[in-house]
Amino acid sequence: MLITFSQGKIIANHREIMVKLEGDAKVTLQAQVDEVELIGTVNIVTAVGSGLNWSIRLDSSDQLQTLSAEIGIAINYR
Repeated sequence: MLITFSQGKIIANHREIMVKLEGDAKVTLQAQVDEVELIGTVNIVTAVGSGLNWSIRLDSSDQLQTLSAEIGIAINYR
């Protein structure tokens, strides 16, 4: 599944997500689904694990809900 947002693209499946940021640096962030948390109040995707620590903000709650449905992780509303 592919989600396009203002800063790039998210490619996701039931095992992992990959965030490809636009720009000259061509930054790619990747994480296994079990290392990912979705934070609904601010539309944040965060990944924390062994040697892994990143987060990115999506444009809308619709994008976060689409990602949640694809990877099978509930959105945490803090």
